[in-house]
Amino acid sequence: MTQTVAVLYGGKSAEREVSLSSGRECIVALREAGFDVLPIEVTEDLPAVIHALTHPRPDAVFNALHGRYGEDGCIQGVLDWLGIPYTHSGVRASALAMDKAAAKAVFRAAGLPIAEHRLVTRDELEAADPLPMPYVVKPVNEGSSVGVHIVKTGSNCRAEIARSWHYGDHAMVEAYVPGRELTVGVMGDRALAVTDILADAGTFYDYESKYAAGGSRHVVPARMPEEDYARALDVALRAHQALGCRGASRADFRYDEEQRNLVLLEVNTQPGLTPTSLLPEQAAHCGIPFPALCAWMVKEARHGA
Repeated sequence: MTQTVAVLYGGKSAEREVSLSSGRECIVALREAGFDVLPIEVTEDLPAVIHALTHPRPDAVFNALHGRYGEDGCIQGVLDWLGIPYTHSGVRASALAMDKAAAKAVFRAAGLPIAEHRLVTRDELEAADPLPMPYVVKPVNEGSSVGVHIVKTGSNCRAEIARSWHYGDHAMVEAYVPGRELTVGVMGDRALAVTDILADAGTFYDYESKYAAGGSRHVVPARMPEEDYARALDVALRAHQALGCRGASRADFRYDEEQRNLVLLEVNTQPGLTPTSLLPEQAAHCGIPFPALCAWMVKEARHGA
C-alpha cells in the first residue's frame, strides 16, 4: 500500500521563503520516490495545520520547515502530541541545537572545538565591545545566517547593531575565526563529506550567499589535509550524537588551514533542501539521489524523544 506523507513547509519564521523552496523540492522528490504526498503550507493558523494533519491522518510527516517554530521543538511537540512520526530530530535535540548558547554548552561538555563566546544583552553590546575585535554577533535562536554581523577591527557599527537589534533581549557574541567556511552533512550514523563554501559576495556566507543562484560555490570534497578532513567528519558526527539528533543534520565549521584550527559553529537539525542546498549535494556526491535521500528521511521518521 502506498504510504501517505504530509509535507509541512512555509511556516512563520524569517526563513519562510527558504522553507517554501525546500518544501516544493521535497514534494516533487517524494512523489518521484513513490509516496502519496499531502502538501501542507503552514501559516500562523496552527488549528488549521492540526486539522490538515488529522483529516486525513498521514502515515508520516516530512518536516520541511526552517527557523523558529519549525526546527526549535515547537512543531515537533505538536507532532508528538498527535502521535504522528516525523522526519529529522525530536523536541529535545531540536530545541538544544536551535539555542546557540545551550548547544555550545553541550559541545563543550562533549569536548568538541568551539570558539570563545558570550551571551550579552542589547545594553551590554551597546555599551562596550564584549570580546576583542574581530567578533561575530548573531541571534541566539535563528538560522540561515539571519541577523548575523561581523564587527571588524576599527569598526564603529557595534552600537548601531545593538540599537537596531530585534532578535530578543540577548545576542550571542563569539570570537571571529579566520579561514574557510566548511560544512558536513550527517545521515544517521554516517558523516557524508566535507564541503568548502566559497561565498562569491565576500568572505561571509550570509543569507544571500546561501540561497541566491550563484551566491556561492561549493567544493566537495573540500581540498584540505586528509587528517583535518577526517577530523571534520568525526566532529560533525559527534556533535550530532551529543545533541541527540536523528535523521539528517548538518554541522558548520570555520577552518584556519595555516593554524590547522577547526572550530564547530553550530548544528542544523533541519538542513536546507533547496536547489542550492548543501546536504543534497553531499548526498549526491556519496551516490544518493535526492528522491532517495527524502525517502530515507521518511523511513527514519518517528515521534518522541
